[in-house]
Amino acid sequence: MSKARLVITAIEVEGRTAAEVVAAYGVSRSWLYELLKRYRAEGEAAFAPRSRRPHKSPRATPPATIELVLQLRKQLRDTGLDAGADTIG
Repeated sequence: MSKARLVITAIEVEGRTAAEVVAAYGVSRSWLYELLKRYRAEGEAAFAPRSRRPHKSPRATPPATIELVLQLRKQLRDTGLDAGADTIG
């Protein structure tokens, strides 16, 4: 059983307080309340693993640049040249 499920069971089934659960399981109060909110909104789906990937990547390469590099690589390969980063640079 996952720690998340144990924490939710302690609160929802056993009726323990948040302070008791935080002390007993060594979890942060903010995580406990986030998990409770998620469980009450989604039910069992709250226990599924979630991605930690950021929603945005501000330093991502612009799509136009990616397209240009792909075109250059194709042109270089078609002429029989090396299509590596040094050649494109």
